[in-house]
Amino acid sequence: MRALILWFAFFATLLIPILLLVLFPPWWPIAIGVMALSHALVLWPTLRPNSQWLGPVITAFESTSNEVWLTIDDGPTDDTASLLDALDARGVKATFFVKGSLCVEHPDRIRLILARGHAVANHSQTHPSSAFWCLPPAAIARQVAECNAALTTITGQTPHLFRAPVGMKNPFVHPTLFRRNMTLVGWSVRGFDSFGDDVERVVQRIVPRAGNGSIIVMHQGRGFSVACISRVVDELKARGYSFVIPGFDRLKTNR
Repeated sequence: MRALILWFAFFATLLIPILLLVLFPPWWPIAIGVMALSHALVLWPTLRPNSQWLGPVITAFESTSNEVWLTIDDGPTDDTASLLDALDARGVKATFFVKGSLCVEHPDRIRLILARGHAVANHSQTHPSSAFWCLPPAAIARQVAECNAALTTITGQTPHLFRAPVGMKNPFVHPTLFRRNMTLVGWSVRGFDSFGDDVERVVQRIVPRAGNGSIIVMHQGRGFSVACISRVVDELKARGYSFVIPGFDRLKTNR
């Protein structure tokens, strides 16, 4: 699918409009329409986090019981220890998708996450949330490789999971991950907890939509992050859900 989209985008953006304008000048509106369509075919899967058009995105996992996977983005931040205490108190394990630059500054926090039985994965080196979707191949590769290097230095293991900043990915992300034997992870449910501080609103966005095999994405580093994550966990546990870190063989690309 990715190859087809890119080939069409190339022809529709360059060759077809030029031919139409040269051979049939009055058809210029059609040429513009073809160009707009080609751009839309690239922008839609880039800006829509869980779109599979450009390549596979993990959005759920196989499960035969009431299980969910809690993933926490943007760390390791100052609230890491408090967040780990809250998760420990609830018997919950999670995967932390971390920024490489913060790992370099605070390797002790990564070691603490692992010592408490949680997992860590790649969330880019500097988390360029406003620009990652339009970065060129070399910049994408640096974001992935530098975070990998930071985590490998600290943990002795190279991560195999990656989540794009804000979930957005352009056509260069999947080839970069493929060369490193990495997998792109999206989510099933999110609460937009990186905006505002309304715990109740986040809970209402996540809890009713969670289901067996859901991947839940939340964030740390905000003033209400620990309270928000704790509340979501409590609500889901009250509904009978357990929290697991699924093996790679259980991951899937759709619900």
